[in-house]
Amino acid sequence: MKVIECIALTKVFQDFWGRDRVRAVDKLDLDINPGEVFGLLGPNGSGKSTTIKMLLGLLYPTSGSARVFGKQPTDTAIKSRIGFMPEESYLYRFLNARETLDYYGRLFKLDRHERRRRTEQLIDMIGLKRAANRPVGTYSKGMARRIGLAQALVNDPDFLILDEPTTGLDPIGTRQIKDVIRILGDRGKTVLLCSHLLADVEDVCDRVAIMYGGKLQKLGTCEELLTQNDETQITFRKNEKLLSRVREAIGQNGGEIISESHPTLRLEELFLRVVGQAQRDQLETSGAESTVGVSAFLGGDHRGVDLVSSLVEAGKKPAPGLAADAAGTAAPAGPKTDVLEKLTAKADDVAKTKPEEPKPSPIPSRQPNKAVLDRLMGGGEDKP
Repeated sequence: MKVIECIALTKVFQDFWGRDRVRAVDKLDLDINPGEVFGLLGPNGSGKSTTIKMLLGLLYPTSGSARVFGKQPTDTAIKSRIGFMPEESYLYRFLNARETLDYYGRLFKLDRHERRRRTEQLIDMIGLKRAANRPVGTYSKGMARRIGLAQALVNDPDFLILDEPTTGLDPIGTRQIKDVIRILGDRGKTVLLCSHLLADVEDVCDRVAIMYGGKLQKLGTCEELLTQNDETQITFRKNEKLLSRVREAIGQNGGEIISESHPTLRLEELFLRVVGQAQRDQLETSGAESTVGVSAFLGGDHRGVDLVSSLVEAGKKPAPGLAADAAGTAAPAGPKTDVLEKLTAKADDVAKTKPEEPKPSPIPSRQPNKAVLDRLMGGGEDKP
């Protein structure tokens, strides 16, 4: 079953008099497969945000249809399976990071222990452990984007919609977000990514759709869309003698060398190398921290698996009370007789102890006043 299926999806905005003004989405045919990281691209006004709002059930299509997990987007049964990170993070500015995630966990009816577990894992994942107790209103835009990603993941969604997730983030945060998206895709999550940073989309997306004027213009994998089949690029270790022979062979066979250059690092890669070296040198920072990986609960609850794994690992190690026999294998040590004797003696003392007699109450008892009783008892009799 497709996670997203759009068939001739159309949205036309009208004015007060019912006249058509803007055709935001025009007969869009689109499908997204389970476990796919899908990039939705296009310039401002191309219909991306309108498409997302229709998939979330916030807007009704003018014509055509959209299905999310095979159901109407307005069906409340699918809401708990969707995580949404909007372009602007609308958060309660007086709550701190822990309170914010706890609040969103309550909306999904998570119990207290599960909310606390997921909150700590997500805060650690987004690198805001040192700033977790600060009000969200004091965060920078990049830090607010990090907590916005965490709130989109608190319900462990099957389908995640990210609208400009790396806006305002530093290169380290951008790299972390891209790593998180990749890992979520590997764990079977379906991700719809909208971004104007095309390099980010190229790094993480399996397929890409380009919209313009509300219409779908291009659709395919990055390799299919970007490969230039009429040119060939060869990279080899520098060897002037071999290089001159290659140039000569190209010219003799009617070829043309368009350009020659040395391979270069991407600026992002250089930046991460420099920062990584600074972190290895243990230089302190008051900003967000660099993290690796995603929270353990995303992609399924692993508490049972972790418990079994810990028990298996514990079984591989000899317990402190085991002694090695002559062959070197662990053998159970005999019981400690002194401990058993103390326990047995204590049990005998408890058995021989007689139950204590009830102690008299310290409050003195009061005898009834007979004169008062006689008057009460004889009050109904006739006097002589």
